[in-house]
Amino acid sequence: MSEFVRTKRSTVIRAPKKACYDRDEIYAVLDEALVSQVGFVADGQPFVTPVNHWRIGDNLYFHGSSAGRRIKIMEAGADLCVSATLLDGLVFARSAMHHGMNFRSVMIFGRARLVEDEGEKLAALKALIEHLAPGRWAEVRPPSAAEMKVTKVLVMPLAEASAKLRSGPPLDDEDDYALSAWAGEVPLRQAFDPPISDPRLPAGVEVPGYLPRDEN
Repeated sequence: MSEFVRTKRSTVIRAPKKACYDRDEIYAVLDEALVSQVGFVADGQPFVTPVNHWRIGDNLYFHGSSAGRRIKIMEAGADLCVSATLLDGLVFARSAMHHGMNFRSVMIFGRARLVEDEGEKLAALKALIEHLAPGRWAEVRPPSAAEMKVTKVLVMPLAEASAKLRSGPPLDDEDDYALSAWAGEVPLRQAFDPPISDPRLPAGVEVPGYLPRDEN
């Protein structure tokens, strides 16, 4: 897939060797990350709020209460900065100052618009549920008219984005490689524990096979 066009805002300045503008790489981070942070300024005060997001093609979606401050500010066309990070490991170096982390992070700039078409809105909410657990939508009750009324969905075109990626062992000063201190990586990964059934489930309802689970 193509790369994002680099802009003044999206061009990585610090550690440019870690920069990535490839759409496939950036979309992979967004699809794996369960939470992102949305930054905006309201009345001169910066805010950063954690949200769950989901992607459909070249668009990023968010939802929330119609009465929520974040949704109102996003709907009004505020400039947004959205970030998502996946932590892949701790990096232990021979020098205290060279410790770090292996990670994949994405930063996106732009504005969001309200999804007003009810069909598009419902399709977006379905995509959210299917993103969390493919097959779930067909089993649950769809949103009621009242629920749809108090929920807003916003879409942000993915037009201005970049990523920073770090992997591999520590990079120590050459003289420090002779030191006896242990150095290396401690891998990290997101894992799912076995599902815990709601105690109010009717008898005989089994855990569905489509739920996310740790295969290792």
